[in-house]
Amino acid sequence: MLKNILKNFISRIGSVIGVSVKNTYDPNVETSMLALGTILTNQQLLIDSTNINDYEFKIFSQFGDDGIIQYLIRNIKIENETFIEFGVESYYESNTRFLLMNNNWSGFVMDGSKESMQNLYYQSWYWRYDLNQKAAFIDKENVNDLIRSSGFSNLGLLHIDGNDYHILEEIDFSELNPSILIMEYNSVFGNERLISTPYRKDFYRTKAHYSNLYFGASLPALNFLANKKGYALVGCNKAGNNSFFVRKDLLNEKVKEISIDQAYKVSKFRESRDINNDLTYISGNDRMELLRGMEVLNVVTQKIENI
Repeated sequence: MLKNILKNFISRIGSVIGVSVKNTYDPNVETSMLALGTILTNQQLLIDSTNINDYEFKIFSQFGDDGIIQYLIRNIKIENETFIEFGVESYYESNTRFLLMNNNWSGFVMDGSKESMQNLYYQSWYWRYDLNQKAAFIDKENVNDLIRSSGFSNLGLLHIDGNDYHILEEIDFSELNPSILIMEYNSVFGNERLISTPYRKDFYRTKAHYSNLYFGASLPALNFLANKKGYALVGCNKAGNNSFFVRKDLLNEKVKEISIDQAYKVSKFRESRDINNDLTYISGNDRMELLRGMEVLNVVTQKIENI
C-alpha cells in the first residue's frame, strides 16, 4: 500500500512542479524546485522496485528523466561525477541540469545555437557550478574532437540528442567509457524494425519532412548498436522518447537488462505539423501513415528501405 501511495505521489508532484521552467531562471522558483527534487529523490528510497519507471519525476527534464537518473546514479558505480549532453538548446529544460544543481556534478553541454550557449554565462547560478559549454553543430566528423575538448574520461553520463544512431556509431568509447548512456528514440518507428533516418550532416527534422516526425532511430536500432559498444538496455521513460542504457559490467540486482518489448513505450505527445508548420495533434498509428514511403536505413544490412 505504502509503495503504491509513494509511486502516485512521485508521479503527480513531479508533473506539478515542472511549471514554467522554460520561461524563467527565477532564483526563488529554482530554489523551490530543487528543494522538492531533494524530497522526491529521498522518497525513492522507500520504493522497492527495479522498474525505473517507478522512480520517475521531473524537475528540469522534459519528462520523468530526472527521477530515473537519480535512481541509476544511486544504484550503479559512478567513477567520475561528470556528464556530457548534446543539443541542450537554452538549457532551461534538460536531463543534466538537476544533476548539476542537485548532485553537484561537473558538466559539458553543446548546442548549435551560439546565442543559447553565450546566455548561460549570464545566468545568476552559473558561477556556482562546474559547467562548460560550446556552440557547435555536432556531426560524425567533429563529435570526437568536441568530446575530447571537455577533458572528461570515464564519464558518468552521456546524453546524445540529434542524428542519434550515426553519432553514437562514430563516438570513440575507449576513453569516454560512460557509465550511463541516454539516447532519444523515435517511437513512431515502432519496436520491431532496426531502422534510422539516413545520415545527413545538416539533418534538420522539420526540413526533412514537414510532419516533424521523421527523425532519429528506432529503439531496436539503438539497442543493436549500444549492445555492440558494451551497453545494456535498462528501460525507457514513460513518455516514450528517451532510452536508458548502462555499461554491462555495472549491471546488478537493482539495475538489470530488460528486453525491447519490456522497455518500449509508445509516445503519446502530439508534435506533428502540417505543411504550414501548424500543429495537427495527430497521434497513434496515424503518425506512421504520414511517413509512408520515406527512406530509412536498415542498420543491420546497411541498405536503404522505405517506411
